[in-house]
Amino acid sequence: MASENSPLLAYRLLGEEGVSFPANGAGGPGGAPARKLSTFLGVVVPTVLSMFSIVVFLRIGFVVGHAGLLQALAMLLVAYVILALTVLSVCAIATNGAVRGGGAYFMISRTLGPEVGGSIGLMFYLANVCGCAVSLLGLVEAILDVFGADASGSSGLRVLPQGYGWSLLYGSLLLGLVGGVCTLGAGLYARASFLTFLLVSGSLASVLVSFVAVGPRDIPLAPRPGPNGSSLPPQVGHFTGFNSSTLKANLDAGYAKDYTTGAMMTFASVFAVLFNGCTGIMAGANMSGELKDPSRAIPLGTIVAVAYTFFIYILLFFLSSFTCDRVLLQEDYGFFRAISLWPPLVLVGIYATSLSASMSSLIGASRILHALAQDDLFGVILAPAKVVSRGGNPWGAVLYSWGLVQLVLLAGKLNTLAAVVTVFYLVAYAAVDLSCLSLEWASAPNFRPTFNLFSWHTCLLGVASCLLMMFLISPGAAGGSLLLMGLLSALLTARGGPSSWGYVSQALLFHQVRKYLLRLDVRKDHVKFWRPQLLLLVGNPRGALPLLRLANQLKKGGLYVLGHVTLGDLDSLPSDPVQPQYGAWLSLVDRAQVKAFVDLTLSPSVRQGAQHLLRISGLGGMKPNTLVLGFYDDAAPQDHFLTDPAFSEPADGTQEAGAPALSTLFPPPRAPGSPRALSPQDYVATMADALKMNKNVVLARACGALPPERLSRGSGGTSQPHHVDVWPLNLLRPRGGPGYVDVCGLFLLQMATILGMVPAWHSARLRIFLCLGPREAPGAAEGRLRALLSQLRIRAEVREVVWGEGAASEEPEEEEEGDFVNGRRGDAEAEALACSANALVRAQQGRGRGGPGGPEEGDGEVGPATALTFLYLPRPPADSARYLRYLGLLEILSRDLGPTLLIHGVTPVTCTDL
Repeated sequence: MASENSPLLAYRLLGEEGVSFPANGAGGPGGAPARKLSTFLGVVVPTVLSMFSIVVFLRIGFVVGHAGLLQALAMLLVAYVILALTVLSVCAIATNGAVRGGGAYFMISRTLGPEVGGSIGLMFYLANVCGCAVSLLGLVEAILDVFGADASGSSGLRVLPQGYGWSLLYGSLLLGLVGGVCTLGAGLYARASFLTFLLVSGSLASVLVSFVAVGPRDIPLAPRPGPNGSSLPPQVGHFTGFNSSTLKANLDAGYAKDYTTGAMMTFASVFAVLFNGCTGIMAGANMSGELKDPSRAIPLGTIVAVAYTFFIYILLFFLSSFTCDRVLLQEDYGFFRAISLWPPLVLVGIYATSLSASMSSLIGASRILHALAQDDLFGVILAPAKVVSRGGNPWGAVLYSWGLVQLVLLAGKLNTLAAVVTVFYLVAYAAVDLSCLSLEWASAPNFRPTFNLFSWHTCLLGVASCLLMMFLISPGAAGGSLLLMGLLSALLTARGGPSSWGYVSQALLFHQVRKYLLRLDVRKDHVKFWRPQLLLLVGNPRGALPLLRLANQLKKGGLYVLGHVTLGDLDSLPSDPVQPQYGAWLSLVDRAQVKAFVDLTLSPSVRQGAQHLLRISGLGGMKPNTLVLGFYDDAAPQDHFLTDPAFSEPADGTQEAGAPALSTLFPPPRAPGSPRALSPQDYVATMADALKMNKNVVLARACGALPPERLSRGSGGTSQPHHVDVWPLNLLRPRGGPGYVDVCGLFLLQMATILGMVPAWHSARLRIFLCLGPREAPGAAEGRLRALLSQLRIRAEVREVVWGEGAASEEPEEEEEGDFVNGRRGDAEAEALACSANALVRAQQGRGRGGPGGPEEGDGEVGPATALTFLYLPRPPADSARYLRYLGLLEILSRDLGPTLLIHGVTPVTCTDL
């Protein structure tokens, strides 16, 4: 069909080269980036270089020397298990659909939503920015250790001045080199990374050959400062070549003080240093926007890089343990230079790994920032990062990131910041694991990645291990990062984000709700846990806003459904007119701030539509038990959209672009005297239908007169005192006896009590009017009612009024039509009875602590006014010919009473048992 729409239409499924990419690629309006990087250049090379960093050259001796070979291997295995768990999650998400620019941020945000994804994406970006600065400063320190004019130790070419200003200058020059490479595009970055990879590989190859080719030698170590400022005697390290005695001595741990910091090393501190150097598994995923086939390249390249680095680390650990004694390992972390066949090549490797790590961090940060800017989560503050070149290179994001790295360089030494950077990386890794875990638990049919070597167990272990590592490395940084993530998420939630990405939370909620709905067994219902579950039938919400909010207050945590009947016959229509209306009704629910579901139907008549909704609304054990209708009278409907602040359109043009005003989605209120969609006969018949289905019925009249503070979500304690009046007897059929204890009377009491639990009605005083028969002694019935109220835990003021002297004396017999006024009376007599009942209620509404009598009595002072009146709704007559007379009597009974609820309950709702 031509009108059908599918997300697949956004993909060029039959492109020129058979490549399936989104039409709105990550490049945005400035031009889509050229996807030209292969798996090796785009993923393997940057990931290997990031996972090696400077640790592979300067921290192997540190780890093996302090932890020993066995614990070092255990540390490496644990670290790589943690990383491998995250890699499995990355592979699963990357092979489940098209991956655009932004890498980990894109995966997280499109799964967990913009609030969580945006906050973690920004933290991941800052981690890359700070990681770039840390790598550059590490490179500066490594250069000054050899070429600095103030350096001590072995001889060298010491020509570079030292100091804070000089270090900042050297770092800025190196940042300019790195930034220039990244600004010119991913192609140049890939070639530079490949050249760096060759240099690092050559340097590592020379180290590995040196372990075998170099014979035993003694290596003098630099003197260390003593406890009182004096120097300790110089020590000598021993390179023994392959020696079983050396291996045996290095098997067990030998934790000592770190000569660079003076701190005593432990398993946790050594493990943190090792893990810090291995957290580069996202370097390839960050280049997702430039990869030819990211869904294939990211999992394949990342797995190859992780396996390769793991093998190299294992090999270096074994070679170091076999050939170097503990003194050399613990007192000279850069011993590779001392045992190398050509020491300058080791320096080249150290400098190359630092330079490549900084390049990888800067270009990864720029891609994350560009994706954040394209999604417009943080507004104009990231607008410069949207700028791209003609070829799609986000040079605006590169310059933006370059400026931030330059600011971080001003801080000088960043040893403490290194732990924060690692913690931020781990937050991102945990979020990736959580994304995959959520997708797996949601059991969504569209989550079917081609990479299947994962399960929810691996995802859950990945989340737990990343969180554990965060607090092991730096508890303070871990707590601060989680707090920052919460603040950023709250900010993004307040701003509002795109809703078209798809939230895995919705899939999880669906999965859990379905599971618990199946467990909600209606056969196990008990009156102790009864709650109102309302179906409110609304013709036009413009005139029903106060009733919408009042019903929301009456639901007490129960089901609340807004029902609407559209008149028509689907056989004569080209399409269903109901489906396009759901968006408008859901927007109405959001604006009105009510917790309601929406159920719409198409029917030839409103009565038939109401029957449909009463039968099929809800699901399982959550189905409406109470029908709420507006009162059928001749009052002109009001347009509450014009006076309600929540529905006033913003005058400053802040409304979402392209979204129609809510006032245009619903027709104007019915003009006075115009024909109605529901006849009086069908209105009463709808009430009768609901009662036949064992549903309670509530008719609401004059709810528009309720003050706004009574319908608000806040507390109404600061407003004027007021009453809620309850008349639990049928005033149209007066008779003596304890009629207040029937099911309908208790239902009125329950609904009034529920309303009093709402904060806006806390200040209301509940008054219950007890109608006495002509031969009933005053006080006796009141005592029985008070005892009942005490058992039901209802606090209320009880008032006795005399009513029905002339009617009760006749003792009329029961009729089949139920609660309706005695059919033996004529119309005039019935109307007179309704008028008298109306006068009685109005007289009591204006009384405060006056006398207990009827309208003839009551010289007491006038107290607070009645805000809402609950009346007993008689059952409709069995004879449909008397429907109009019945409705007329209801109109007389509730005339000029202000906001009134006429209620008929048919189900038990309360009990006195625990």
